[in-house]
Amino acid sequence: MRQFKRQKGARIRLASGAATFLALVAATPSLAFDASVRGAAEAGAEVYSPFVGRAYPDQLLFGDLHFHTEISFDAGLIGTSLDMHDAFRVARGEKIISNTGQPIQLIRPLDFLAITEHAEMLGLATAMRTSDPRLLSHDWGSRTYALFNSGQEGRMAAFADIIDVGTVQGRDPLDGVDLDGDIWRDIVHTVDDYNDPGRFTALAGFEWTFTPQGDNLHRVILFADGAEHTSQTRPFTFFEGSDPELLWDYLARYEADTGGRAIAVPHNANTSNGLMFAPQKFDGSPMDAEYAAKRIRWEPMHEMTQIKGDEETHPLLSPDDEFADFETWDVSNIAGSAPKTPEMLEFEYARSALKVGLRVEREIGVNPFKFGFYGATDTHTAIPTTREDNYFGKYQHTEPSPNRHNGEVIPADDPALRILTAQESAAGLTAVWARENTREEVFGAITRKEAYATTGSRISVRVFAGWDFEADDLGAPDFVARGYRGGVPMGGELMAGVEGDAPRFMVRALRDPDGANLDRVQLIKGWIDADGKTHERIYDIAVSDEREIGADGRAREPVGNTVDIETATYSNTIGAPALDGFWQDPDYDPAETAFYYVRVIEIPKPRWTTHDAAFYDVPLPDVVPPTVQDRAYTSPIWVTPAG
Repeated sequence: MRQFKRQKGARIRLASGAATFLALVAATPSLAFDASVRGAAEAGAEVYSPFVGRAYPDQLLFGDLHFHTEISFDAGLIGTSLDMHDAFRVARGEKIISNTGQPIQLIRPLDFLAITEHAEMLGLATAMRTSDPRLLSHDWGSRTYALFNSGQEGRMAAFADIIDVGTVQGRDPLDGVDLDGDIWRDIVHTVDDYNDPGRFTALAGFEWTFTPQGDNLHRVILFADGAEHTSQTRPFTFFEGSDPELLWDYLARYEADTGGRAIAVPHNANTSNGLMFAPQKFDGSPMDAEYAAKRIRWEPMHEMTQIKGDEETHPLLSPDDEFADFETWDVSNIAGSAPKTPEMLEFEYARSALKVGLRVEREIGVNPFKFGFYGATDTHTAIPTTREDNYFGKYQHTEPSPNRHNGEVIPADDPALRILTAQESAAGLTAVWARENTREEVFGAITRKEAYATTGSRISVRVFAGWDFEADDLGAPDFVARGYRGGVPMGGELMAGVEGDAPRFMVRALRDPDGANLDRVQLIKGWIDADGKTHERIYDIAVSDEREIGADGRAREPVGNTVDIETATYSNTIGAPALDGFWQDPDYDPAETAFYYVRVIEIPKPRWTTHDAAFYDVPLPDVVPPTVQDRAYTSPIWVTPAG
């Protein structure tokens, strides 16, 4: 279904149309035209094939960018036995045997995968398993090794001590023991072995696991490079630098020393208790333009959704959004050591953080939170499952079993602060628009923010914003080419046009071919007014089943529900396999800075806990709903006043 609004007489602004397309080509070597084609074009030669030299990204790739194997201490020491080879095998579509002895296979292979083991205590789990002499010659290491191998009770006590010393006290228990060097070299060379340009992209990375007072400030570090660059560094731990600025300095040194490229990606802001997107520096001092520019330079993306809940928005922040309360974790920090309070929420969710960024930009001239979105699993099993009907947990003890619902993901002394295994989210995936499946292309799409998050489904979505699009452009066979010529894709920026103009958006969405139909396509807008107050509004621009969109831009009638909870089944007799929409902002003010992103929502289907209940004949957990409406979130497009 479409909702069309047209405006005649608008003109292409070079900065937002053709110039943006040409700048994209010039800035990204892999998008450049073939030299012979460029020469022929310059010489005026006629070329029959319209696709020769096509420079825009035309492949949609799905992958996982936050991933742990048995190498990470909080995986290998609590039951995970699968290694990097198992991880790449299952990601590339092979059947393997899980950590608990169950066969597992993805419905379709992934296109890319990043290995991101914890930097802190890297190599400890491997040293425990192999009785590494360096560990046994170390006082703390030998005691912990003996306790860990003294039986199940000793194993749990040893793990608790590792967590206490390494994360709560913030002290490196293996200071001076060179365990991480060999492991890191093995990681980066194994990643290279599985990288297969054109077919499968393997990326190296690590996780910086800073958790001050139990509040989550973790970042995933992603490298664009192979072992010739990444072997020249080692993962940066919070033992070496307990401030995000120091992590950014590490990234700058890496690029300067090796000529490589790297970024940091925050995640689980929803368990940071208000720290992740606070409008101050980490030390509490005021944020200045230099700091803000540094942050967005090194952190161009945010991990929108994963096992530990969804981070788009919260019902208290978005009371008019009926889809806001989705896979919500909002009772405590990541350690379960401090409760959540309402005033923290604004600085924990992506939509509100984008609005905070507009306020900060108004004050200091730079927006530190001008980030795009992607999703990941944060699996600690080496198995990247994201489908509700094939969910293998994110820890060894949460792999499929009749009693996994009542386990604890976040244990806490206060029962009100605990998170149960049933509350794990099956999310998520990263989607990128690229020319080919290579490191350069995947990393390039991420850094230019032509990427998006899904909560597990492989929904296809594309959006362009410009000043002169017409409704007919949406149905054109060269829709994508028109989008790049006349506007910007997700992650882009439009400069304000002629007074009276309003930005026009073209959106196409297609369901996961092995999944649920689509309920609706929405544009989410946030903006800052002349008084410095931020706002948000949701517009339904395409809905299924001939429902009507009202004058307020919303379709209040729900799509319906075909889920049979007892059998954990549903049908695609409602919804639509594809939706598209052409929309022009009816409330646009050219004096206001605004952002827009697309949210695509599926029809209801059984949640993974409902599949468990049907398969094992166990009761449904009462802490989560029996159904879920998976979704995709595109990276935003910003519209900025001239000057």
